[in-house]
Amino acid sequence: MTKTILSAVVAALFSPIAFAVSPFVVKDIRVEGVQRVEAGTVFNYLPIRIGDTVDDQRISQALKALYATGFFKDVRIESDDKVLIIVVEERPAIAKISVTGNKEFTNDVLLKGLKEAGISESQTFDRSVLDRVEQEIKQLYLTKSYYNLNVRTTASPLERNRVAINIEITEGEIATIKQIRIIGASAYPESKLLGLMTLTTTGMFSWWTKNDRYSKQKLQGDLEEIRSWYLNHGYADFNIDSSQVSITPDKRDVYITVAISEGQPYTISSVKLAGEFLVPETELSKYLTIKSGEIFSRDRLNEVARKLGDRLGNDGYAFANVNPLPELDKDKRTANVTYFIDPGRRAYVRRINIVGNNKSNDEVIRREVRQMESAWYDRERVERSKVRVERTGFFEEVTVDNEPVPGTNDQVDLNLKVKERSTGNLSLGVGYSQTEKMVLSAGVSQNNLFGTGNSLSFQGSTGRVNQSLNLAYTNPYWTQDGVSRSFNVYQRKVDTGETTIGRYATRSFGAGVSFGVPVTEDDSISFGASLDKTDVNIFDNSPNKYKDFVNQNGKSATTLLSSVGWARDKRDSVVYPTAGTYQHVYSELALPPADLRYARIGYSSQYFTPVTQNVTLMLSNEFGWAAGYGGKSLPFYKSYYAGGIGSVRGFRDSSLGPHDTDSSGNRTSESLGGTRQITGGAELLFPMPGLKEKDRSLRLSTFLDAGNVWGPGEKLRLTDLRVAYGFAMSWASPIGPMKFSLGFPLVKKTGDDTQKFQFQIGQIF
Repeated sequence: MTKTILSAVVAALFSPIAFAVSPFVVKDIRVEGVQRVEAGTVFNYLPIRIGDTVDDQRISQALKALYATGFFKDVRIESDDKVLIIVVEERPAIAKISVTGNKEFTNDVLLKGLKEAGISESQTFDRSVLDRVEQEIKQLYLTKSYYNLNVRTTASPLERNRVAINIEITEGEIATIKQIRIIGASAYPESKLLGLMTLTTTGMFSWWTKNDRYSKQKLQGDLEEIRSWYLNHGYADFNIDSSQVSITPDKRDVYITVAISEGQPYTISSVKLAGEFLVPETELSKYLTIKSGEIFSRDRLNEVARKLGDRLGNDGYAFANVNPLPELDKDKRTANVTYFIDPGRRAYVRRINIVGNNKSNDEVIRREVRQMESAWYDRERVERSKVRVERTGFFEEVTVDNEPVPGTNDQVDLNLKVKERSTGNLSLGVGYSQTEKMVLSAGVSQNNLFGTGNSLSFQGSTGRVNQSLNLAYTNPYWTQDGVSRSFNVYQRKVDTGETTIGRYATRSFGAGVSFGVPVTEDDSISFGASLDKTDVNIFDNSPNKYKDFVNQNGKSATTLLSSVGWARDKRDSVVYPTAGTYQHVYSELALPPADLRYARIGYSSQYFTPVTQNVTLMLSNEFGWAAGYGGKSLPFYKSYYAGGIGSVRGFRDSSLGPHDTDSSGNRTSESLGGTRQITGGAELLFPMPGLKEKDRSLRLSTFLDAGNVWGPGEKLRLTDLRVAYGFAMSWASPIGPMKFSLGFPLVKKTGDDTQKFQFQIGQIF
């Protein structure tokens, strides 16, 4: 039997075939030498089948195809009595990748990066892999300014044709920014422009922000920030001439130099519209808020263009294009701005596609959508739909894309894409406040029960003052019109012995039902009823007012409560608002023939407005009134209190207002609360220096608080208001919200219990 070697080396693929083979018909194919690779894989890539006629050209094609897989170090093709024999020598496989010496990045991060680059365990190995490993790791470390990095890779052979890749990393010192210079600035101080940049030289907060580490991406972003600043302040000819980055020979210090040409500031001379006006020009002209004589601003120009596009979108022009084109007069330093309008075709929505909701039912999303299918496209309704879906809290990300329907010019599909978040929580928490001291809390909740949008929760907490258990269930769409219905059952215990409030203890049990009715997109009303049973304990040192109430009404009371409320929410964000308002009116009425009869009415509001790009002004106020009726007095444990975080900082928690008196008529330190309350304040919120606006979870503020409470019969006088100012910090930390304040009383009176430093860690129930 004779075997003919048709090819044995890769060079034969790219040069004339060294062997002349007489064509023959393949009656069988055999594969030899495979270990990990299945023979079927070879057959799959082999371009020759049984029954094919092979010659030198077909053999060459087969060799190229098998080498191209990357699975084999050597391939030979032989024939034996018209049987084609494929002899392969496999490349080794990567059995293990180990990393040592790394501190900046964990092994998981490095291995994930290598995997994304096509290098992972079980992959085929060749020598070029080691070079790729080194380059990928170096590129990753360069993003963190490790210019002294050294990477050494070795491959150790293992049994069964496998290798282990060992990566030894010597990170070296981090290169930090030593100096940043901006050359050519005259209209603004260099310090002002440096303040616009994310990259900085090493400072107090560099250990936290790491902004003293050079990054090409960050530098490009900073240059665009400087460009935007100038273009928004009239400098239409502004240009960045060059940016140079140099590093010292020891690769530890980075120097950045930026050269700019400011040009001269321009003013607006005229603003006009051009193009096709399918919406009346008089209507569009209302959005031309830029006036002659104003300083040229790219952001202002783009803002007007966006509003014009949105207005056209409200009438169905989903793909309207509005371009502001400034014509610069360099001699007069003025700009004539023309907005060219191309509305495109008016379109209606053919279909709304929901994508990404693996857990949530389609209905949960569609009931929040305000844009209807088969109706004209309305940009305002589309945007409102997006906001409403986001407010459900079920999704991390919500996007809406317009997609033209192929073959038509007047139809569009909306693709509403969601990225679901975990809505089930099992929580164990620890909180601390100066009033409650240590608070332990636990709970289990599911805010999207079985994908229906309904919520079920059980929460419990225990502290020195308050202890509570609460079971609640809510159906936000009890009716198709969006009327919600909620049930709750609760138990609460209160003991004021550790507070400034006069000593008492209560234990309450109750259950209730409530409904929420949407009136408009931003307004809703609520009403409900509950049955409450409260047992009261008083002590020898309890105020006489409390003792008198118990003597008149007994230690136990069962009350039927009704509640009515109204809310309007126009904030741009529930978590980190920067603009808009929130208003809430509530009322609580104890109905006859209950043991107690009283009423409570309150109003609270918040107003947010941006002062600068990073600073927000918040104005807030709260008013409350309560009284008994039908010959009954207001239960003392339903009184209003003021002072402390969330009220008037700088004064001890619940310390403002009426106080108990001793036998001599002297005021004591025990607060009794009041039947009327006024609190309010102004607060400037801004990011932590060094974090800029990119991380709003940690914010600082300066505040001015005012407020007080008044008891029955006391005349309400604004001169009784206590006022304090100070500084605060809030942090939405991984373990829960944290609040710290440093308050200084500005208006106080003799006997007031002040407290400069106040804090609260975790959610206090």
